[in-house]
Amino acid sequence: MRLDPRALFLGASALPGALAWGSLGHITIAYIASNLVQESTTAYFQELLHNDTEHYLAGVATWADSIRYTRWGRFSKNFHFIDAKDDPPAYCGVDFVRDCKADGCVVSALQNYTSQLLDAELWPWRRNQAAKFVVHFVGDIHQPLHVENVAQGGNGIHVNWEGQEFNLHHVWDSSIAEKMLGGNRRKVYDNAFRWATDLTDEIKSGKYQTESAAWLDGMLLDDPIGTSMIWANESNAYICSHVFPDGPAAIAGQELAGEYFERAAPVIELQVAKAGYRLAAWLDLIVGRMSRSEEDLGEL
Repeated sequence: MRLDPRALFLGASALPGALAWGSLGHITIAYIASNLVQESTTAYFQELLHNDTEHYLAGVATWADSIRYTRWGRFSKNFHFIDAKDDPPAYCGVDFVRDCKADGCVVSALQNYTSQLLDAELWPWRRNQAAKFVVHFVGDIHQPLHVENVAQGGNGIHVNWEGQEFNLHHVWDSSIAEKMLGGNRRKVYDNAFRWATDLTDEIKSGKYQTESAAWLDGMLLDDPIGTSMIWANESNAYICSHVFPDGPAAIAGQELAGEYFERAAPVIELQVAKAGYRLAAWLDLIVGRMSRSEEDLGEL
């Protein structure tokens, strides 16, 4: 499905300015998924999310961030990450038992909210919220510093970016992607739409066409934890190769908008493309399962 940029700002008033993965990354991932899902999936989630436009996923992509610091939504604050207690760059790896907090993490959250989406007996408003969480958390798990414990996922490491001081997490959430697209943060929906269009073309007929089929390896709707752990470990591997190639101490205070950016930008692009592709496939699986369940009930 091709998207019409004339309605890019639908729902934007509910979104805060600075968000995990950056609003640019999350919204781009949602637009890619919207471009790739089956028509039945589009219809299902448009109805569930009460939005019959082509922006039904993009409009909720950052909802989970907008509620995480509210009194009601603070229960979800740990759901956006899993703290891999590894030792980069000597060793990178995520272990669910070791690294998921007692009150949850992005891996257990994807399991929980996928299960809620598959429960036809839940109230529609509950499945509506579950959909918003799933759309967001598939994005989060593809950001390498959302699957790393060092310095609270890089939040405690101060670096320079084009002469300004930021924490490393912000650089990977936002700065790299924004620089890739020209650095205009004021047009996030327009930039996300444009980036998603380009990446969709690369997935369908460009540089990612051949490899994208392998992005679904190990994806099992009946095993959300196993599936998301594959994604988490894949993301975490970039901690050793690209985020901290010389160790956490070596990056502190460094200017990252030059050679570091050049090495990191292809990783960001690939991870956003993978997240959009996988989100589309995951939503298709959910709708396919729900449709078969309804058919089975109809035959009783």
